Amino acid sequence: MKADFGHIQFNVDIKNLNFYHDLMIFLGWRILHQSNNMLGCGYVDGSSLWFTHPIHHVENDYDGPGMNHIAFHAESIDDVNEAVMFLITKKISALVDTPRHRPEFSIRPEDTYYQVMFETPDKILMEIVYIGPK
Repeated sequence: MKADFGHIQFNVDIKNLNFYHDLMIFLGWRILHQSNNMLGCGYVDGSSLWFTHPIHHVENDYDGPGMNHIAFHAESIDDVNEAVMFLITKKISALVDTPRHRPEFSIRPEDTYYQVMFETPDKILMEIVYIGPK
């Protein structure tokens, strides 16, 4: 069996849909669907991310069971730095002393793993990372 990645649904506060809209547009995704209570964003490979309202209001603990974070691959270190500037305009702080190089995650010595980690307004942990030649 072969199964491609399909989609992820994130349950978010509806008042934050504009943040996700702006972030996904910034990352080069297209809008598939937009209404008062749902945002669907698609990538060129056919995968999609959906943002909609939660049924229950509980706080997300990304260090507990479940998904820890979602990562978006950037094409360069400059792209990661540009993402940091985008986040600043949205008043979103970088976490865990990022942006920075993480050599412990590089596969080869001649490569780098350069990341920024951040929480969305709904406390969803996200990463934008460049993996490749230094």
